Amino acid sequence: MLQSQLFTKTIKEFPKDEISKSTQFLIRAGFVDKLAAGVYTLLPLGLKVLDKIEKIITEEMEGISGQKISMPALIPKENWKKTGRWDNFDALFKLKGKGKVEYGLGATHEEVVVPLIKKYVSSYKDLPLAVFQIQNKFRDELRVKSGLLRTREFLMKDLYSFHASEKDLEIYYEKVKEAYFRIFKKLKIDDQTYLTLASGGTFSKNSHEFQTITSVGEDLIYICSECKVAINKEIIKGKAGCWQCGKILSQKDKSIEVANIFKLKEKYTKPFDLRFTDKDGQKRLVLMGCYGIGLSRLMGAVVEVLHDQNGIIWPESIAPFEFHLIPIGENQKVKKVAESIYKTLQKVKQEVIYDDRTGKTPGEKFADCDLIGIPYRIVVSEKTLEKDCVEVKKRNESKTKLIEVGKISQLYVK
Repeated sequence: MLQSQLFTKTIKEFPKDEISKSTQFLIRAGFVDKLAAGVYTLLPLGLKVLDKIEKIITEEMEGISGQKISMPALIPKENWKKTGRWDNFDALFKLKGKGKVEYGLGATHEEVVVPLIKKYVSSYKDLPLAVFQIQNKFRDELRVKSGLLRTREFLMKDLYSFHASEKDLEIYYEKVKEAYFRIFKKLKIDDQTYLTLASGGTFSKNSHEFQTITSVGEDLIYICSECKVAINKEIIKGKAGCWQCGKILSQKDKSIEVANIFKLKEKYTKPFDLRFTDKDGQKRLVLMGCYGIGLSRLMGAVVEVLHDQNGIIWPESIAPFEFHLIPIGENQKVKKVAESIYKTLQKVKQEVIYDDRTGKTPGEKFADCDLIGIPYRIVVSEKTLEKDCVEVKKRNESKTKLIEVGKISQLYVK
């Protein structure tokens, strides 16, 4: 992409109404734009990142037999009434259509997926099964002070699994845990993300969250240095003990919940009477699990973990581009070589943004490059061309190295 054709521009000043570094940098670098409190537009760079996060998550969910679907965001009132959440879900957006028909905007989708699965499951032979979607969710949050870390409209992956036995549910539950950690490893935040024991709310006694350490986090977790797991302060009574080894925990950190998993069991299959016939011919309620990841929140969490004072440091797996190509000066040879490198990288299927803007000083170009956070910077200048080379620098390193122009097509980073 030619940077001159990118309609968005970088911003020098930090947004005064945003307290999280992640959202400040994402706005300044032109990844998102704030429409209202808790409501953001994804700009071209931001959408490229979200698309890559979605691809990683989709591959992992399909890898554990999840089948991708897309459910409606308009959910009839009677479905919410059946589960009791029309009157008890305080974050539910409610609206009226013509003819006084009432709906709740999709904040979660148990009220849709259970009656859907009921149409296809009748026997133990139909189980287990799992379906997932990646879709915008709507929640009328009271507090939206942390930018993308808590919003009223957000992109979410929700996976729902259906089982004939608790043993089978437990097996799948563990598979999802493993898949989630593979996702966080690909996003380079696994070292800062902990499997955390939390309250099960109205679902069960306990559930599990995946909490990423950040100073603007709204949760407080106690971490076990030996087991590398944590416990949410909300369920602690007295001294905190590790739920795996029993060790008394003293280390505590603020964190943001990037994912959660629940064993719903019969919580939602019972209201909709979702049953199956077992091997003995007996009718039994289907057991259920749900597993969520907020993609837009996850993007914010990545930036919270991976940034410095100058801007974002994107991991290569989700960076909008792999290379940021910057020519320095107005020399025609420099420009010609830069354009040749741009075409060469495109030819070998490397993603590159070419800073072809005029009227920008080298300092301004470098500052924008650091702010946007592309993994590799390639600089073409008269000085480097004296050695028939370009200067290559990794975003999270201070050292640079010279690469021969003729070997530029070998700059594969994946």
